Amino acid sequence: MPNPLKRRQNQKRRNSLLLLIPLFLLCAGVVHAKQDVMFKDSRPMKGIFKTQQEASLPGTATPGDGQLAYFYNPTGKTDPFKSFIAEEEELESKKRRKPRTYLETLDLSQLQLIAIIVGPKGRYAMVREAKGVGHVIRKGTAIGRNGGVVQSITEQEVTIREEFKDFRGQSKSREIKKTLAARK
Repeated sequence: MPNPLKRRQNQKRRNSLLLLIPLFLLCAGVVHAKQDVMFKDSRPMKGIFKTQQEASLPGTATPGDGQLAYFYNPTGKTDPFKSFIAEEEELESKKRRKPRTYLETLDLSQLQLIAIIVGPKGRYAMVREAKGVGHVIRKGTAIGRNGGVVQSITEQEVTIREEFKDFRGQSKSREIKKTLAARK
């Protein structure tokens, strides 16, 4: 009596062969299909130069010289592979300078005006940052992240002018006033 396991294996082999034969015939028919390929003759080159004067410019070659018919001169042309967004960011980063003092790294909202000194040598003010450290400023001191400069110091407030760009890219300035905190 034959082994039922071997019989089942042989049946699977026959079934898989029966499935592969039509697939093979289908692929062979595609490979041996009739190939009608039409070849076209190449067209003659069109004249690149509009005038004879343009053809005689330095850096260009005339078609009869046995050289290329056109020489690309990139002067005055934008680079098509360079991102214009990267150029904007590059210009923006060049305009922004590195902070020279610690006060230029702080935001104006982190600073609190705590004292104003009026004397014969001028007016001075003291601002305290969030950490509790005090800094003395006077007219012309650079302060804040946005390139702010102390414009004036009066007996009750300090005026700081910041330059910024609006959504249209136009330069504008705003004045921020820090008033002296009332003592209790």
